[in-house]
Amino acid sequence: MSDLSHSPVRSPWRPEEREAAVRLYLSGAQGDAGDLIGARAAGLPLELNLIPVTDWIDPAELAGAACAVIQVDADVPASVKRFEKLAAATQTPLIAASFEPPLALVRALIRTGAHDVVPLPLDLAELEASLQPLRATIAAKRQPAGTEKRKLVAIIKGEGGVGATALLGQVATRFAARETAAGRDACLIDFDVQFGDAAFQLGLAPPLNLTDLLDVGARLDGALLRATTARHPSGLAVLAAPRQITPLDALDSEMALALAETAMREFGTVFVDLPHNWTNWSMSLLARADVVLLVTELRIPSLNRARRQLDLLASQDMDRLDIRIVVNRAEKGLFRAIKPADVQRALGRSVAFTVVNDHETMIAAIERGVPVAEIRRKGPLARDLDTLTNALVETLGVES
Repeated sequence: MSDLSHSPVRSPWRPEEREAAVRLYLSGAQGDAGDLIGARAAGLPLELNLIPVTDWIDPAELAGAACAVIQVDADVPASVKRFEKLAAATQTPLIAASFEPPLALVRALIRTGAHDVVPLPLDLAELEASLQPLRATIAAKRQPAGTEKRKLVAIIKGEGGVGATALLGQVATRFAARETAAGRDACLIDFDVQFGDAAFQLGLAPPLNLTDLLDVGARLDGALLRATTARHPSGLAVLAAPRQITPLDALDSEMALALAETAMREFGTVFVDLPHNWTNWSMSLLARADVVLLVTELRIPSLNRARRQLDLLASQDMDRLDIRIVVNRAEKGLFRAIKPADVQRALGRSVAFTVVNDHETMIAAIERGVPVAEIRRKGPLARDLDTLTNALVETLGVES
């Protein structure tokens, strides 16, 4: 490996006063190498290292780096594998760099742990934009214990009208109440830019919403995001969907991911409600999720559409996501027409959770904008919601 940086010593240890750098691992300095050597981006110095795309990079070498940019070649599987192994072995933020990467590769890299994927040849302006959302992460390396637990939970609908938003709101407020008691935060982002009403269902009427963050670009940071959210009595911070129906292409993958990453840095655990119609950016968010809740009902049409959703994810190499099937509005008892075993045969996956059909209690909670427990504390619906919430707490590993 040749090191073209100005650092005379290559060691995993860095003295505390030494400024952390962005380390570039490229197979060649395409373009003007002079623009990279000794340059700065997002206020951070750059260190250029020329290395073949298949050569291993010692994770200890990244210990003192602010961030690392790793070249990945879509036509060289070993380079993709190198990135995956490195992402699993280091806490240093990683950015992948590639020549015209296909969308499937971008999603796979993000799922693996890439904070972003930038095009090659590397352009300083592109790198600056990619590093900007990471500045808070870099500055947070010395934050108190507890702030490192950053998780993303996504909810998708087997079809429209299955009550997924109501379910997410009730679970998120329960989760947030536990986090608040432990001195932590949680956030819900309503990415359903056309028909989202998560804030409304929680009894909130925030003056600001997702629209107010769409044009801020590099100015997006934790403080701005926090100022744009509304606070639920449970402690849950809610970023509402736009008031007006907004075109799905008002967002792109870069914007959506930057917003989600900023929210995780600021709040820890983030719940996202995605639109029913798929977009590149909603797929990218899903690829980043730690847990995905697929909500369906015990009806043949709903199960059929849920199966099509799973088939789509499999076609996009996303079938390895941690997808939990949630059967909402389930009729419990001997006389239900479709049983959980039928769901497993139809979907090829077992049912993780069932939520009882208590339409009256849920509607009352939505109309009053309160948790279900305030309507009927010890009913079967409250118990099912508690079961789902407890399972998420355990899965995400955020118990105090």
